[in-house]
This record gives sequence, C-alpha cells and structure tokens, in this order.
Amino acid sequence: MDEGESTRSVHAAMDPEEVTGSVQPPIFQTSTYVQEDFSVHKGYEYARTHNPTREALEKAMAELESPNTPATGICFGSGMAAITAVSQLLSSGDHIIACDDLYGGTVRLFDQVLSRYGIETTYSKLSEGEIEKIAQENTKVLWLESPTNPLLSIHDIKQLSSQAKARGWIVVVDNTFASPVLQRPLDLGADIVLHSTTKYIGGHSDVVGGCVIMRDKELIERLKFLQNAAGAVPGPFDCFLTLRGIRTLALRMERHCDNAEEITERLTKRTEVTRILYPGLISHPNHHVATSQMRRFGGMISIEIEGGETAARKFAAALKLFSTAESLGGVESLINHPWTMTHAAIPEQQRRNAGMTPGLVRLSVGIEDIEDLWADIVQALQISSQ
Repeated sequence: MDEGESTRSVHAAMDPEEVTGSVQPPIFQTSTYVQEDFSVHKGYEYARTHNPTREALEKAMAELESPNTPATGICFGSGMAAITAVSQLLSSGDHIIACDDLYGGTVRLFDQVLSRYGIETTYSKLSEGEIEKIAQENTKVLWLESPTNPLLSIHDIKQLSSQAKARGWIVVVDNTFASPVLQRPLDLGADIVLHSTTKYIGGHSDVVGGCVIMRDKELIERLKFLQNAAGAVPGPFDCFLTLRGIRTLALRMERHCDNAEEITERLTKRTEVTRILYPGLISHPNHHVATSQMRRFGGMISIEIEGGETAARKFAAALKLFSTAESLGGVESLINHPWTMTHAAIPEQQRRNAGMTPGLVRLSVGIEDIEDLWADIVQALQISSQ
C-alpha cells in the first residue's frame, strides 16, 4: 500500500515491543548487555555498537527517506557527527566538489579539519557546465544541499547525480531543510542522504542528533564500521525524543509550509524588504527545479532588510514571536543572522562570493497562527525602517 506522509510518519518503525506489547519503542537505557557465554549473546554486546532504541530510530529514518526501496539509517550524536562520519569515507589526497552555499559548520569541517589530512574542497555554484571545469582526477564526492543554507538555492539533484555517477563519484545530499516529507534525494539519484535530526525531524528544539541514510550495501557497511569505530552515537533517550518528533513530522511540515508560503507572498509587497529567498516564489531562479523534486517548498525564508545589517539588527530585536537563536526547524519561530552566527566561521570573501551579505536574516517559520506571525513581522519591519 502506498501510504500517505502522515501515516508513514506515525507508523515508521512502530512495531509493538515483543515482551510487553508497548506501543512506543522502550528507552533501553543501558551501556552493556549480559552474555550467555563468551561472545554468545542476543545480538547486543555494547551500547556504542548496538542499542534497540537507536535501531528503531534508524529504521524509521530509512522508512521515511526510502519507503519503496530497502535502505539503512545510521544515527549519530549530532548532524555534524553524521557529516564527519561521511567525510571519513575519504582518504588523504581525495577531493570534494561542494555547492558554494553550505552550512557554516560543514565548511569549517572541510576547510579547517579535512584540509589538514590532505582532503581538499572546491566550492561551486554548480551552474551548467561547471562540473566539467572543476572536476579533478582525485574528485571522489559531490556534496549538495538543496535547499541550501542560508540562501535557499536549489540544485537539480537528479541531473547533478547523473553527472557525478558517470564519473564514479559518491553523491551526498544534506536534506535537513526539506525533510523526507518534502524531498527524497535517494529517489533522485543520490547515494547518501543526511540530516541534522536536531531540526525538523526532532522538531521541538529539545534534542541534538544526526542520521545518514543509504541503499548501497558497501557504503552501509563502511558507515556502520565508522559509527562503531569513532563512536559518535546518540544516547537512547535522545533517540526516543527524536522518534517522538517523527510521529508529527508530516503534520508539522504542512503547517511550516503553509505559514512560510503565506509570509513570503505578503513580504513581496513590503518595501522594507529588498530581497526574498524562497524556492516557492516563481521569481526564484530554480523554482521549476524545486517544483520537480520537492512536494512543497519548506519553512525556511531568507530576506534582506532595507538598510543592511543595522536595519536587520533592529528588525530582529523588535520581533516578539521570532526568537534570535541558532538552529531551525522547531515548532517555534526563530530568526538567525548567518553573517555573525551560523556562517561566521567562513571567510568574509567566501561568504560574499556565495551571495551572503550582512543584511541577510534567515527565518525559521514555526507553526504558530499565521496572523500572529505576520503582525509580528509587520511591526518589526516598521521599526527597522525608522
């Protein structure tokens, strides 16, 4: 049966617990497991290697990202731990091609950590014909976000995956902004999909985590080895909280999208806003691509405020329902200033080359009542222009 998104979210990895029939997966809060004899056990030896609560979350993530084809989810203690584990598939001397608008923590990892081990990265807008120009003999990975953070750029995952696979590269797509409800990169040709489950998957700003989802058996075994060997695993209670968030994921994403789409449309009529970045706008340069690979356009909006950083600061300070904070994807609305917050570690010229400016703010639109959110934005815009 081809289930709907809400049904899938509610029932992902919801097999009743065998001993008691518990509807929810129990929290197996243990560090080790009793063995009947030396290396004779029930499939569990040590919690870094296996934990039933974590396995339930991993199964749920695989079902969400790949409902029609068998896949495997592998969970980590944070989104960055997941990204780091994927990067550890590479060896010294390898080369990454990445989109130039990328989460600041990912850029920091690539430029300040991986570079020390001889792994280099080339950033690109990935426009038509660009891959041919920047491909190297040692290129091993094409790393994408779509939509990107924070400029909401859209990349044609299917087309780029086809080009990369023709060269034998691994295609990685960070699907955090879209969630599996809105976009499934594995179905578009990606090899690896990853999430900061801290964001929309958990959805309540109360847990940190990450997950990688794959179909290729060799990649799965390599990532499982790295998960155990490096040990950056989530605790069982964190997994339980993330699973609880998944149950309302589809429902929440609909409300996030409803609110973001309405706010974006209204913002187009405000003179205090000089640039609106949202894939759902017909004016977005890759709106047609977003329409082809996304079910809806998400809850993230980035805008430029007339008056630059000074006005952006006034706007953020005046907001009452949008709190200034790192992160995104929770039920509550947040505002972020990428220039000084999430992307501050990226060199200034690199930020400007990607299209980022000090006047840009990123809105994570929550699930509050739309008229309340809009009234808050209007009053803050009025203050920002004074």
